[in-house]
Amino acid sequence: MASRLADTLPERTFQYQNSLPPLPVPSLEGSLSKYLDAVHPFASETEFKATVDIVRKFREGVGKELHQKLLQRAQDKRNWLEEWWLDTAYLEVRIPSQLNVNFGGPGPYLEHFWPPAEGNSLQRASVVTWHTLQYWDLLRTERLAPQKAGKTPLDMDQFRMLYSTCKVPGVKKDTIRNYFKTVSEGPCPSHLVVMCRGRIFTFDALFDGQILSPPELLRQLSIVKQRCEAEPEGDGVAALTSDERTRWAKAREHLISIDPHNKMILETIQSSMFVISLDESKPYSSPENYTNLTAAALTGDPSIRWGDKSYNSIAFSDGTFGSTCDVSFNVWFFIEKFTHTVSTQYAV
Repeated sequence: MASRLADTLPERTFQYQNSLPPLPVPSLEGSLSKYLDAVHPFASETEFKATVDIVRKFREGVGKELHQKLLQRAQDKRNWLEEWWLDTAYLEVRIPSQLNVNFGGPGPYLEHFWPPAEGNSLQRASVVTWHTLQYWDLLRTERLAPQKAGKTPLDMDQFRMLYSTCKVPGVKKDTIRNYFKTVSEGPCPSHLVVMCRGRIFTFDALFDGQILSPPELLRQLSIVKQRCEAEPEGDGVAALTSDERTRWAKAREHLISIDPHNKMILETIQSSMFVISLDESKPYSSPENYTNLTAAALTGDPSIRWGDKSYNSIAFSDGTFGSTCDVSFNVWFFIEKFTHTVSTQYAV
């Protein structure tokens, strides 16, 4: 009976994580063979013969030693490549992330049954936000079925990075901070951050443990919009996330040094489920033109995009949507004005 009961229980999202096999180390011979296959089309006959000779010397010399060190590393780590890849490809890179590393695009796609139009941006944003929170709840309660190749479970760890994740700048190397937890693991951030006209707001997306309804989310977004329309534009501190990484890291340290309260505010942004950007620009006028929308998502107002977050949902004034995020899991002038605390405002 116990066996039959176990067979009927739904699979949990992360239940296979600890039983997944480690990343295998490819053979030296196989790697060198693939390298030669890759360079062959681009080399002349003379160049290719020289390359073959270099590869042979490498295989018989230092290549053996390096391969043994790689095998030794694989004995101590389940994924011998991950740390190197993250550091070299993303965390040690010093160029601005926003235009060089991040990706973005149109969506979600509501045009076919709810055409975008002026005046319905916040209504559409509340519905999009509600659906995004439903997916968060699937992960939080581990009701999202693990992905498989045939019957073989695949690594689901990247799904942990979808929400409440942020890259934090460092002078020499950035770090990734992930605050997401499943229900069985403990409490998890449940607040959202809304950016509008250079200002930063936050509110809790749950009440009594339940996700706010679309009308309740609309009320929060409407309050943010009304506040922004009644006050001057904010300092646009989010634009600092578009700067060169070392300069952004030093600016972040400066913000904390001028007022320790700024550290708490930065932590609020970093740990938020995701960021909603209320963008007043009009990226395109017809549902077929996703090119302009993608450009607007990637290069739009930096004062309302936190470039280091795992997900920025962008609601444009014409009712269309874009999104952008830091790819490492998945504009810089405001510091002179920023001499006091960052005012994170709370919608109620």
